[in-house]
Amino acid sequence: MTVVDINIHHLPEDLFSNEKILNGFLNSAPRGFGEIASVGTADDGKPQLILEKPKGYQNLNYVDGDYSCEAKLAAMDDAGVDYGIMRVPVWQEWLDLETCRAVNDNAAEIVKKSGGRLFSTACVPPWGGKENIYELERCIDELGVVGVQLACHYGQLYLDDDVFKPYLKVLNDKGLPVIVHHTPLPVEWRSIIDYTNLRREFGRIVDQATAVGRELFSGMFDEFADLRFIHTMLGGNWFANADLLTPHASTRKESLNRLDATGGDKIRGYLENNIFFDLTHPHSWGKHQVEAALKISGADHYLFGSSFPVFRGWMSQGVDFVTNDLEISDADRAAVLSGNAKRLFNLPV
Repeated sequence: MTVVDINIHHLPEDLFSNEKILNGFLNSAPRGFGEIASVGTADDGKPQLILEKPKGYQNLNYVDGDYSCEAKLAAMDDAGVDYGIMRVPVWQEWLDLETCRAVNDNAAEIVKKSGGRLFSTACVPPWGGKENIYELERCIDELGVVGVQLACHYGQLYLDDDVFKPYLKVLNDKGLPVIVHHTPLPVEWRSIIDYTNLRREFGRIVDQATAVGRELFSGMFDEFADLRFIHTMLGGNWFANADLLTPHASTRKESLNRLDATGGDKIRGYLENNIFFDLTHPHSWGKHQVEAALKISGADHYLFGSSFPVFRGWMSQGVDFVTNDLEISDADRAAVLSGNAKRLFNLPV
C-alpha cells in the first residue's frame, strides 16, 4: 500500500554553516515579544537551534544534520514511506521574505535530489504585498510546489483576521491546498508553560483547536469557498469538539439563550468542504482515539504525517500503527496513508 507522509520538516541543509541564513532565522524571532532564539549544542555535540518562550522554557530544538535530503530518504526507506511533503516547522510564523526565498530554493534542490519522492510547499509571508505574491507565483511556476504552508497564527492574529484576506484570496483563486502548522505556543500561553508536556504538546493542541474554531465561526469560507486547510495535531482534536460546538437549539423554552443556536449547517459544511486534518504521529494519540476521529470526521479528512525528525521513530511507528493496529476498512486505510494526499495535493504519483 502506497504511503505519503505530509509532515516531513524542512530547514535549509546549510542552516548552521551559512551565516546569512542562520541570522535570518535567529533575527526573525520577535525578541520584543519574548521569543528567544539561540544556537546551542545537543547531547551528541551537534549544533542545535533553540527557541525559548519565556527564557528558560524550550519550545523548539533543531539539530544539525537532521534535515538533509539523505536523512529524509533514509528514514522513509526504513519506515516504508514512498513519498513525502516538506514544510518549515513553526518558524514560518516570522521568516522575512528574503529568508523565505532561500528556504524555498533549498527545498526545490532537495526535491530534485530525491528522485521524485519528495515534494515541497511554498513558504511565504502571508501579508498580501506584491513582493510576497511574486514569491508565491515563483514557487508555483518555477519551483513546482504542491501547496502552501501557513502558521495557524502570526503574532496575536489568527487566520480569520482581515489582514490576511488579500493573501488568502490569491490562494483561494489558485486553488492551492494549505498546510496550517501549529506555532510554538498559542496566543494565550501563560497557564501551560510550567510543565513540559503541557507546553510542548497540549500547547500545540490548544493552538490548533483555537485556529480551527475561529476559522469556522468567522464564516471566512463563505468568502473563500475554495480554500482547503489541512491542520496539524488533528486540528486540536476537533473530532471531539465538533458536535459540542456546532450550535444546537434547545427543545424547550428557555429564560435565556446562553449559546448561539444558529449557523450549525454552515459550520458542518465548512468542516466537510474546507477543513482537513494532519494525522500527526498517529500512534501517539492512541488506537481508540484515532479510530473515533476517523469515524466521526470521516477517513477522507485525515492525512498521515510523522513530524520527522522531531522523533526519528515516529515515522516508522506511525506507518506500522495505521497499517496494522487500526481496525478500519482497507479503503479508509488507503485514503489515510496516501489517497487523500494524492487528491488534495494533486500529486503526480
